[in-house]
Amino acid sequence: MGATAASSPWSGSPRSLRPLEVSPRVEAVRAPADALIDWSWLASHTSTIAHLAGQHVKLTAIAVAIGLAISFPVGVVAYRHRKVYAPVSSFAGILYTIPSLALFALLVPYTGLSTVTAEIGLVSYTLLILIRNIVAGLHGVPTDVQEAARGMGYTDRQLLWRVEVPLAMPVIIAGIRIATVTTIGLVTVTALIGQGGLGALILQGYRQDFSTPATVGAVLSVLLAVAADVVLLAIQRVLTPWTKPAEVRDVVQRANPAAAVGGA
Repeated sequence: MGATAASSPWSGSPRSLRPLEVSPRVEAVRAPADALIDWSWLASHTSTIAHLAGQHVKLTAIAVAIGLAISFPVGVVAYRHRKVYAPVSSFAGILYTIPSLALFALLVPYTGLSTVTAEIGLVSYTLLILIRNIVAGLHGVPTDVQEAARGMGYTDRQLLWRVEVPLAMPVIIAGIRIATVTTIGLVTVTALIGQGGLGALILQGYRQDFSTPATVGAVLSVLLAVAADVVLLAIQRVLTPWTKPAEVRDVVQRANPAAAVGGA
């Protein structure tokens, strides 16, 4: 799919951004220059904001789901075969270090200003976090528990699904939390290719030197990240009530030195 010529970065999603174009009428009702929020603008654009927030959630959910679908089997293989972990982790680390704008620029000639372009970039940034946490969680399963399961006649598959994965679940979910919050932040960057969800508000505000959409987009992005983390933390505690938060935090921080997980 080739790239589509466009006069501006917004041409990729005209439906979501047309309502944000500043008309003479909107200019007339703007708040004074020193006001951070123009409440009349906010009230007249609630449907557009809701649409962009939904797009933000959708892009995040797809990226994390695909990232987990790729990372889980890769993580299990890397756990079973230790020599595989180093090259897999190195490759995922290289993807993680590529600047997002550079990655999108490389993809656009082949996949265009599309959701596919956005998702390829977003998924690639989840892999390192998820693979590391999956392997760390599986490594954390006590050896005596594994030996007891094997003594009971468990096959490798039964051992994985009935023993190792349930015990590794707290660390795996903690990795999903980190990947989700990170992806919510990265989705805003995809506004540059017309797929940015709430990032479209931020970019629109800067382009028009109008603080209201930029502020709304930034605040809602932060609130979305906080809400997602709280929901995933609640799911983690429901599914694994026996875990100690401090122990999970230690394992996750060892797997992701640069990441901090609060309230794990």
